[in-house]
Amino acid sequence: MAKSKNQSHKLSYISVPSQIVSSLSASSLHSLLLSPTKKSSKKNASNFFSNNSRNPKFWAFLLFLFALLGMLEVGFNFDPLLPFWPRPCSLDGQTQASTVKGNSVMPLSFESRDGEESEEGEEAEFWKQPDGLGYRPCLYFSTEYRRSTSEILKDRTKYLMVVVSGGMNQQRNQIVDAVVISRILGAALVVPILQVNVIWGDESEFSDIFDLDHFKRVLAHDVRIVSSLPSTHLMSRPVEEKRTPLHVSPRWIRQRYLKRLNRDNVLLLRGLDSRLSKDLPSDLQKLRCKVAFHALRFAPPILELGNKLADRMRSEGPYLALHLRMEKDVWVRTGCLPGLSREYDEIIRNERKLRPELLTARSNMTYHDRKLAGLCPLNALEVTRLLKALEAPRNATIYWAGGLPLGGREALLPLIREFPHFYNKNDLALPGELEPFANRASLLAAIDYIVSENSDVFMPSHGGNMGHAIQGHRAYAGHKKYITPNKRQMLPYFLNSSLPESEFNRIIRDLHHDSLGQPEIRTSKAGRDVTKYPVTECMCNDSNPRSTT
Repeated sequence: MAKSKNQSHKLSYISVPSQIVSSLSASSLHSLLLSPTKKSSKKNASNFFSNNSRNPKFWAFLLFLFALLGMLEVGFNFDPLLPFWPRPCSLDGQTQASTVKGNSVMPLSFESRDGEESEEGEEAEFWKQPDGLGYRPCLYFSTEYRRSTSEILKDRTKYLMVVVSGGMNQQRNQIVDAVVISRILGAALVVPILQVNVIWGDESEFSDIFDLDHFKRVLAHDVRIVSSLPSTHLMSRPVEEKRTPLHVSPRWIRQRYLKRLNRDNVLLLRGLDSRLSKDLPSDLQKLRCKVAFHALRFAPPILELGNKLADRMRSEGPYLALHLRMEKDVWVRTGCLPGLSREYDEIIRNERKLRPELLTARSNMTYHDRKLAGLCPLNALEVTRLLKALEAPRNATIYWAGGLPLGGREALLPLIREFPHFYNKNDLALPGELEPFANRASLLAAIDYIVSENSDVFMPSHGGNMGHAIQGHRAYAGHKKYITPNKRQMLPYFLNSSLPESEFNRIIRDLHHDSLGQPEIRTSKAGRDVTKYPVTECMCNDSNPRSTT
């Protein structure tokens, strides 16, 4: 029986994924889902679409196909375990995605690097490590040193107390020398007292930063270390020495302090920075290395978090660590200007006028003269140009250590634009991980130290205690790549705007050919610290197997 032309349309219902539905308008859905009256079909291939365009099964098949493609797209672009924000380290501080691996939390992925290209040869060259010439740690103490140890450890009458000052890395240097002075005097060392830092107000104690039990255990055959004075000496008034000259010898120390120490039993020393000579007998140089590279291990909570952050950086392959010295107090103390704007330069000038005692550079030099003499930190633009000239790949993962730069994020923009995978501890840490270290500058500096020391390549923007300490640590670990910016020689080329970029890059590479962390003999220059240049007193190779003299 013939159907009426006015008969109501029948509806066909299709299960469609929400992603497809949301992409279609209401009118489109209505027209797709209504089942129109069929017309007679034509068999001509050219009319295939017109013949099937009103067939609900045809549209159902198309919708199924679109849904399948959509699900495949979702599958290929999203890890089913990954939260919707896939970047673990974003500049805007959003929470990173993570998964549990063992006892540590690891990022699942870094920012997508699709579309980024780099020359494989250049990239491999940048990550290439220097030839360490087979040097390895080599701490063999002489028979005389070992023989005298038993007498030193038996002594219960002499005690050395020290107060160390400055930032965490400056305190490290003083602790190293405190152990050596204690050995020279044959006295027990009371755990060093850390003076409250006047700049950051950090009240951390020795055991907050360093592993005290490990410190005592490693040095058990060198110096007796006690946590406090024994009850028999509590009423003793320590002899305090405030004016130890610079670079004194072991002989001077014995002549100056030993008689007084035998008489009064307790000696208190302050301000040990650079007081002890850099040129000591071989055994005492080895003791310096033993303290710096073995005994001074960071406290477990610091070490755990620092290693986690280093693992997260390494999850995408090799990484570069930069120590950026761009804080306000650095510009004030060095007598340099940040070069961000006239406003920021004026802030530094005014601060320096108010506090002239902070200026540690040569006061009779102009800013321009200091800059050309290599006495100023590199700013972000200069660091960027240097890294590009040294063929750092644009997709390199970079960790930056240091405090908040003057000017905040604006000061870092040249680096961020050229190297977008640019992170610090705040970007890498999961929510709450840094809370135990908040407002503790020394502890945060220790975390920076761990991540930087574990990097494949390290470069400081300026000299300083942290850069020097990491240089020695990386040398002792087998001469891992350490770029020392040759500021004095390279800056004139930075100021030459007429120099073609290719020529500029070639010159900069040539200037740094021998500044990439290759072994350097400490004694080749006077006054070098063995904890910065451990060859040859603390490291040996086949041509220099061991030295005990």
